[in-house]
Amino acid sequence: MTVQGASSPRPRTSAQDPVDLAHTFVQVVDALLCIVDGDGRILLGNPALQRFTGLDEDQLMGRRFWDVWVVADDIPQAREAVRAAVASGQAYALEADWVDGRGELHRVALRNTILLDDDGRPYAIACVGIDVTADRAREARLRHQTRTDLLTGVANRGALFDALRARLDGSGCGLLFCDLDDFKTVNDHYGHGMGDQLLAEAATRLVEVAGPDHMVARFGGDEFVVLCPAGDEHELAALSARVVTRLGMPFPGPEGPLSIGVSVGAAVGRSGESADAVIARADRAMYGAKSTQRRRAPRD
Repeated sequence: MTVQGASSPRPRTSAQDPVDLAHTFVQVVDALLCIVDGDGRILLGNPALQRFTGLDEDQLMGRRFWDVWVVADDIPQAREAVRAAVASGQAYALEADWVDGRGELHRVALRNTILLDDDGRPYAIACVGIDVTADRAREARLRHQTRTDLLTGVANRGALFDALRARLDGSGCGLLFCDLDDFKTVNDHYGHGMGDQLLAEAATRLVEVAGPDHMVARFGGDEFVVLCPAGDEHELAALSARVVTRLGMPFPGPEGPLSIGVSVGAAVGRSGESADAVIARADRAMYGAKSTQRRRAPRD
């Protein structure tokens, strides 16, 4: 007795021809498949590639692929890659930017294979392309998240140390260590929500003052570091003064403007120094500035 059910194997009525299977695969696969000759002319483009380009088979055949989906600036490189592959008989995996039929840019991972004629001479290149645009965007987001302070949006401590070590392996750099003066008072009085808003606004102001060539990072708590590409003491002093002025301006608060201020310490990192040593020196300079401000503060 045969029991019929969802798990019953489907009977195979006839053997499948491998050629038919290969043809079916080429027709239905989502990968972008093409074959181009030594002049870059398209000999085959599967339906997925036709959908990508917005061109049917007749419109694709015979056209040079770099005139269809290659970014304009990459055309010379694409031509040379085909020439070299056919001349050497070797093709390599790579990633490239392709333009679809709507003019949108996609990142495509390519696996390329040289096709040989009956005499063993290269005559064409078979390409399998996988659209990895979404994958690369997701990876970029993850990298950004692991290197970004989620509260303020600036670099986190790990990203700071990586950048600082890279600078110290080279020509050196400058560093500002910034500590908000009365943050704890505001945080204790108005709550952590207000404290978080203040930290985010302080980070925004630091980024505005520092400019695009400098890295602003949250070191921890209410401490921020500005990494400067040049270790010029005069430039550091000028930047420090601008930071003090900008963060000394009132912050919006629930009961009116809030004034907190900032203490800043500067250090020049020399080539070959350790990151910890430079941070510690800037930290000590910041505490010196904070002590000076306290001594100058008016007494009741």
